[in-house]
Amino acid sequence: MVRIAIIGAGFMGKTHLTAYKAMKNAKVTAVCDLNEAQGRALAEEAGCQWYSNGDEMLTTAEVDVVDICLPTFLHEQYALLGAKYKKHIICEKPVTLTMESLDRMLNAAEEAGVQFAVGQAVRFWPEYVKAKELYESGALGKVKYARASRLSVHPAWSEWYRRPENSGGGLFDLHLHDIDYLCYIFGKVRQVYAVGQQNELGSWNHVATSLTFENGVKATSESIIEMPEGFPFTMELNVVGDQHAVCYRMRAGTNLEDVASAVRETWLYGEGGAQMLEVDPYDAYQCELEHFINHIDAGTPITAITPSDIRHVLQVILAIKTSLETGETVQL
Repeated sequence: MVRIAIIGAGFMGKTHLTAYKAMKNAKVTAVCDLNEAQGRALAEEAGCQWYSNGDEMLTTAEVDVVDICLPTFLHEQYALLGAKYKKHIICEKPVTLTMESLDRMLNAAEEAGVQFAVGQAVRFWPEYVKAKELYESGALGKVKYARASRLSVHPAWSEWYRRPENSGGGLFDLHLHDIDYLCYIFGKVRQVYAVGQQNELGSWNHVATSLTFENGVKATSESIIEMPEGFPFTMELNVVGDQHAVCYRMRAGTNLEDVASAVRETWLYGEGGAQMLEVDPYDAYQCELEHFINHIDAGTPITAITPSDIRHVLQVILAIKTSLETGETVQL
């Protein structure tokens, strides 16, 4: 049984607790949040103790894993705390905003002999998993182009979300999802060029990026986190090969709060015409956390996202930021 401390009792902390409660080999044994009402509520739902202090929690509660569901600017502090107490670390995305911060986190985990994972849910999203399977099987043929898109109204969860020094803005919080997936499927990026628009506080909340991968594949990714009020959360993926193209589109409620009623379609186009693919719409967050917990339970390395993957994706995001700021193509 893997014992988990959830640090951060907001929307994502609640999402993670729901996933853990469905697992036979996981148990949430502690909840940490400075907000007493919020922390106590989640702890009561989990059937465990609430703590306002991370050190106190990790010295008194029985914990194998810290699951960090805090605002981005607090991730490093609690990742280092988890490593200090030799706890495995699962951290929500975006993991952090600078390479220096990420390297401190990864080095601390390595020195402590614990595993460090980042919750990149799109790697587990069923339709994206299907697209990767089709690509790797050769069913698409030689890929000529790929496009990923993610459009959303601005989250209303908290004011910290609007500040680039706290969240990284849409570039880090939204655009990163598709950049991570494109790297997951096509490998390392050779160069990027991006255009976009900042909000009044300096967050890049409208971003369109052109990517060239080391294997020659070219792709574009578009993200907007400031769509007008009422716009449904929308994501698309198109991977176009010389034999077939796989195309996915989803329209959901605001900020994925009503995934169950979302309109989701995946089509395969090519020889034989158009074919709608039947894809089981399982919960990606559940699948993601099961992957992490099962590896920790078995004592085997987490394979879905490695420290090398985490570093490269952040390098790409920072290169995109440089391109946005300079108007130039950036080589990695």
